[in-house]
Amino acid sequence: METTFRVGVVGAGRVGAVLAAALRDAGHDIVAVAGESDASRRRAADLLPGVPIRKPTDVARACDVLLLTVPDDMLGNVVAMLSASGALRSGQYVVHTSGRHGLEILAPAVAVGARGIAMHPAMTFTGTEVDLSRLRGCIFGVTAAAEERAVAERLVSDLDGTVMWIDESRRTLYHAGLAHGANHLVTLVAQAMELLGAAGADDPAATLRPLLNAALDNALAQGDSALTGPIVRGDVNTVRAHLAEIAATAPDTLPSYVALGQATLDRVVTDGRVLPIRGTAIRRLLDEALAASQAAHPATARTPLR
Repeated sequence: METTFRVGVVGAGRVGAVLAAALRDAGHDIVAVAGESDASRRRAADLLPGVPIRKPTDVARACDVLLLTVPDDMLGNVVAMLSASGALRSGQYVVHTSGRHGLEILAPAVAVGARGIAMHPAMTFTGTEVDLSRLRGCIFGVTAAAEERAVAERLVSDLDGTVMWIDESRRTLYHAGLAHGANHLVTLVAQAMELLGAAGADDPAATLRPLLNAALDNALAQGDSALTGPIVRGDVNTVRAHLAEIAATAPDTLPSYVALGQATLDRVVTDGRVLPIRGTAIRRLLDEALAASQAAHPATARTPLR
């Protein structure tokens, strides 16, 4: 195996520019990047000074390892275009960073002799130097054939990450777990900060930070056992008061409060922490509050999936 790779990046977004910068720090040669937006070009200039910006086909022709860090819905078209153009060659490594996709989407590249790897960093990116230190210990969800595993492990190691092998058939489930945990957490926290701001908090983030840090640490260590709050205590009147206040102050937040309340209730009734009679009372409150909100605000209230 070569001591270093010539690496090209198609998609100089938040992920691509950071991974390329980290690989360069590990000694690899970043030969070129492709990025169309002004933001991508600025990001490349900041994180990869001196690296030329080229067309995707030119980037592909110049490298041994091609990183495809484009949005999921664009990935198939990019692979097909590069394969059909003759920009890919036999023995070249084509590595994408999509969480949802595995190796199947790289089939056109493999058909012309390239070697495919799916390598998704389980981290959220800012697209700045801050991310470089965050890569240390980051889990990478990797799918690769046996022949490509050594290179996949080398790349993840050079990024200071840890490999988690994901079966092709489990890629979407893997990604759904990450998105549900991280992406929906952002929505939840943003709504909580809005509620606290409306309640008079000068700094909602500072108010929430110690509570959320503790809740996340406890949940990761203890799972459902870390649940606290009015639903797990069966406090019907507190839940009723919450619903009334949210409906009056932030009706667009009510559907998510109800959906998460119902999911929490299901778990604590099933494991016996809340008696069925109290669970039924709380569920009735949640259902009635949502129905009332839908009637009053049909454009914002939606029925949560059950």
